[in-house]
Amino acid sequence: MTDTTPDPETTDPRHAHREDGFPDQRQDQPGLTEQTRPEPDHGENTYAGHGRLEGRRALITGGDSGIGRAVAIAFAREGADVAIAHMPEEQDDAEDTLALVREAGRTGAGFAGDLRDEAFATGVVSDARSALGGLDVLVLNAGYQHDIEGFETLSTERMRRVFDTNLAGLLFTAREAYPDLEPGASIIVTASVQAFNPSPGLIDYAMTKAAQVAFVKALAEEAGPRGIRVNAVAPGPIWTPLIPATGWDAERLATFGADTPLGRAGQPAELAGAYVYLASTESSYTSGSVIAVTGGKAL
Repeated sequence: MTDTTPDPETTDPRHAHREDGFPDQRQDQPGLTEQTRPEPDHGENTYAGHGRLEGRRALITGGDSGIGRAVAIAFAREGADVAIAHMPEEQDDAEDTLALVREAGRTGAGFAGDLRDEAFATGVVSDARSALGGLDVLVLNAGYQHDIEGFETLSTERMRRVFDTNLAGLLFTAREAYPDLEPGASIIVTASVQAFNPSPGLIDYAMTKAAQVAFVKALAEEAGPRGIRVNAVAPGPIWTPLIPATGWDAERLATFGADTPLGRAGQPAELAGAYVYLASTESSYTSGSVIAVTGGKAL
């Protein structure tokens, strides 16, 4: 008789991914995958699709690396065509992501630009629609954060970059896409545990994430009568290129994620399922919600 007892090494969430901290490293924003040690797990070798998004067409901002790449891989393997928006500096990462989308047999399209630029942030919507033949899912994932030593050191330039990337860019793209979305469409925002449990060193970032939650709740109320759902995923500490580009010291990287109940940082692959759920018909009665993927940290 075959033993079907689950293997604790693969089912225990404390040990599902890297349990140790991360080595000291520095990057400039926006951060690149090849410079991130160890390289994040985006589900390249593990995510298996089941046709849950067959025929859907998705635009993912910040889709070149980190959470965005994991979502792009999962969407493609679930049957969706995928367009991504990314910074010009992230071209290599974007090409790697699109190669994985195409390996899944789906259409992949990439558009380089800065979402702080209203013309790009709006134009990418029509570009994605043209490339994919329409748009059913909008994932507003692009983000920027930086560490500060104290509130008095918060620079105006960096603060404005945080606000313009995380709020203005999001609003530009969502506002452009919204009028032409059909019933059944899904808008998904990458919020953060920081919206609910803000860290002083990320005060401006946390403010934008709280504002994103307000955006989700308000737009879900307006969009519901049109048959459009609006939700958010709130990640906890997730190992992406953004982390070594945040400006944290060796001690902070060595303990990154250790304060969660599961005792470790998450990997981008561990968020993909939440986005697939929110993009699929399985979540047909879910709108105005924030799904926590935080390693046990409460919102």
